Amino acid sequence: MKVGIISFAHGHAYSYANALTELDGVEILGIADENEERGRKAAAEFNTEYYADYEDLLNQPIEAVVITSENSKHYEHVVAAAKKGKHILCEKPLAHTAEAAQAIIDICKEHNVILQTAFPVRFSTPVVEAKRIIDSGDLGNIVAIKATNRGTNPGGWFVDREKSGGGAVIDHTVHVVDIIRWYTGAEVKEVYAEIGNLISDYDIDDCGQLTMEFDNNMFATLDCSWSRNDAYPTWGDVMLEIVGTRGTLSVDAFGQKTNLYNRDGAHWDFWGDDMDRGLVEDFISSVREGKNPSITGEDGLKALSVAIAAYESSKKQVPVQVN
Repeated sequence: MKVGIISFAHGHAYSYANALTELDGVEILGIADENEERGRKAAAEFNTEYYADYEDLLNQPIEAVVITSENSKHYEHVVAAAKKGKHILCEKPLAHTAEAAQAIIDICKEHNVILQTAFPVRFSTPVVEAKRIIDSGDLGNIVAIKATNRGTNPGGWFVDREKSGGGAVIDHTVHVVDIIRWYTGAEVKEVYAEIGNLISDYDIDDCGQLTMEFDNNMFATLDCSWSRNDAYPTWGDVMLEIVGTRGTLSVDAFGQKTNLYNRDGAHWDFWGDDMDRGLVEDFISSVREGKNPSITGEDGLKALSVAIAAYESSKKQVPVQVN
């Protein structure tokens, strides 16, 4: 299977590309990037062709494309790929606005192409095992969840609101909302959020605390802040404390690691799952088998809608209904 990649603006592009090179019968036919230096560097690293214009890449005999551009460019790139009949794995959040995300979903349906939202945390063994336990009924009914997804401020276009759509809240909320929806089948109906710029010098939100009420009367809280400093050993700490009527469960998506503390500071030797590879492998399998993706565009829109409502809630200082 021949696959293309549009833009290496997002850091996950490298891990997705590495995953593609490790899969049998898959070839990265080309990389398109408007940033020539970045694009040529990536093309050389993965021994493939560089295209300055993504339309030229889409005209090649590829079956699928991975889109890892800035959030605001997802719509443009997805529309172009869908019109050429290419199946699409799109980085999260699906878009920088809910309207753009819905348009992305619609265009992919119109052209009958697979659209998968990139939520790799679903491919963490601890996260998957928690899903099995919840589905077994051992925890009873889930009544509450306390979650975190903290990390380091990535800088660059992530702190440019026009390109990203927002800061920490849009960046980190979507992962955890997707996991909770996947676990419970429940939808967020209302969100209250406290959001601020408390750490960095950038004019963007770097801290967020969300309280979410679901349509099954469950509630959840989420700390989605960019509160880790540059010396912190890892980019995130996706953790969930799940409270059920029969028991509780703690989930650490990045718990497969060895902790080392010495005079140089703290170091984490991560030996666990390659979640990005799991995501890419799942996408390629869907394309090969012509089946519906395990993570849909609608999943991406639902998660994004919660983040959008959180911004509105913080601005109005009241709980906001999620559309």
